[in-house]
Amino acid sequence: MISRHTYFLCPQGKYVCRKQNEVTIVILERISGPADVKKLGQAELSLLCGELRQFLVESVSRTGGHLASNLGAVELTVAIHRVFDTDRDRLVFDVGHQCYVHKALTGRRKLFGTLRQFGGLGGFPKPGESVHDAFIAGHASNSVSVALGMARARTLLGEDYAVAALIGDGALTGGLAYEGLNDAGASGEPLVVILNDNGMSIDRNVGGVSTHLSRLRVRPGYYRFKKGYHALMQHLPGGKKLYRFNHRVKTNIKKMIYPCSMFEDMGFSYLGPVDGHDVEKLSTTLAWAKGLGGPALVHVYTQKGRGYPPAERTPERYHGVGAFDPQAGVPAKRSVDFSYVFGHELVELAGENKAVCAITAAMADGTGLQEFAAAWPKRFFDVGIAEGHAAAMAAGMAKQGLVPVFAVYSSFLQRGFDMLLHDVGLLGLHVVFAVDRAGLVGADGPTHHGCADVGFLRAVPGMTVLCPACFDELRAMLRAAVGMEGPVAIRYPRGGEARQYPAWTGEGASVLREGGFVTLVSYGTLTDELLAAAEALAEQGVGAEVVKLHRIAPLDAGPVLESVKRTGRLVVLEDCLESGSVGRELAASLAEAGTAVKALVLKNLKGSFAPQGTVPQLRRALGLDAQAVVETVLAMDDRE
Repeated sequence: MISRHTYFLCPQGKYVCRKQNEVTIVILERISGPADVKKLGQAELSLLCGELRQFLVESVSRTGGHLASNLGAVELTVAIHRVFDTDRDRLVFDVGHQCYVHKALTGRRKLFGTLRQFGGLGGFPKPGESVHDAFIAGHASNSVSVALGMARARTLLGEDYAVAALIGDGALTGGLAYEGLNDAGASGEPLVVILNDNGMSIDRNVGGVSTHLSRLRVRPGYYRFKKGYHALMQHLPGGKKLYRFNHRVKTNIKKMIYPCSMFEDMGFSYLGPVDGHDVEKLSTTLAWAKGLGGPALVHVYTQKGRGYPPAERTPERYHGVGAFDPQAGVPAKRSVDFSYVFGHELVELAGENKAVCAITAAMADGTGLQEFAAAWPKRFFDVGIAEGHAAAMAAGMAKQGLVPVFAVYSSFLQRGFDMLLHDVGLLGLHVVFAVDRAGLVGADGPTHHGCADVGFLRAVPGMTVLCPACFDELRAMLRAAVGMEGPVAIRYPRGGEARQYPAWTGEGASVLREGGFVTLVSYGTLTDELLAAAEALAEQGVGAEVVKLHRIAPLDAGPVLESVKRTGRLVVLEDCLESGSVGRELAASLAEAGTAVKALVLKNLKGSFAPQGTVPQLRRALGLDAQAVVETVLAMDDRE
């Protein structure tokens, strides 16, 4: 149970705070699957929603996770499970961090103690976890495209099931969403797009006519009449032509007195706006949309963080949280980490150079740019969830003489790879990419690990890639990057530093520790593991030479080749995919140089996606920690 107090929204809409021992869960205990949700009456549904909010705060306060988005989607998720059968119908989430209620209602409630933990319940939809999870969902704006693909597969295979996409207004800032909507609206495929609007990305319709039509649309009698009228016209002689004529007349009149929805222009039947916290209206509207027989969009207004006052007041702070005390709320101040250090240093650089600008793709807080936004608002640009656009815009800024710094998570930069090559790389433009969350990131799992950027950044001709291992190195490398020519990427991990390293003076690689038996090579904070391994090996009489790569593109292989000539053995440690890895290039360089190697071990992710878990757990499980390096060296066949 929640420690000390529980906050939830009672059926009358008032906030209630009760002591822990007075709060009991009644309805939720009876829910083992969606079929149980469909059996509930209206009064029980209201109680269920309150209990779900209580459950969410309790669970997430213990494990950490995405809270505010899930609190806002409680009634909507309940309504979806009243209307759709997700073991057969296909529900595609966008981003998917709001799937906790869905998971709780589909037989996984008792697993929430393991949420986002190693080997536990995933924080995003995972088809391998449940038949109710139709598709993986960790990035934004793709749900309509995926859902349309499923709908077309259903039609071509002659199968019978409904398809729905749940997308937020934030995801609509990504261009891919409009590509999907444009095609889906013109397709004629039976498909329901549920727009969960909890912000101001879409302007509210105003005026008395708008309010009247919105109310009319959610009345069951209106649905029954319209559906019956449509069916009648399909069977009467000339009825189809008459229906189309009447529909055009109605549409034209409506356009004259009521601002037409862009979704209707795309070919959707637009339903809404609907109160996203009214299960009855939501269920009625979704049922109507499901039965329309064509593309339908249900516009739902919700309140992010609803039912937990701290999350309602500052929903951005409760989007993604660690474990916290539900009474005290999440800590107001963040600890100093690589993101904070980057953001603070960039503010200083902008004060020294008026050409420096900062760009984020809806992640100002996560990438540490809040201070920059406050200090230099005219040079700060948040483009929404649109990484491709951000990279292309940065290219335009650089072409005209600015120094754009695009701060972006590694796994999100993947979405802008074409712009890296075409818009930035071809012209060799000076854009600085601050690649946050590089390498293993932890509990968010495979959709968020930054394990592909080593390969795709190094594939861009002319790209410089720097890898700081401590805060001082990040500061020095950021300053150097701003003053360089051509595209530059600085990749750094989530979290803080563990070791201090000697001041970086611009070299591509350096020997941190000498040894005669084996050469150990890595970059970034994985170098911490090599130094720990070298210390452990020394205790057993084995000399390990540690070479730290400060820059992985263009690669300075010289210090590594010289070291291997002395030791004859090489271990390269990387938390990235092997394709395009530094280890592969070093192995090729050794072969080209004709350097004899007695043992060569590339320790990386090979061709697999890393699971969720803490970074230390994942390093241990994947053989990327100091202990694994020690075991690898001691197991070398030629060891005397």
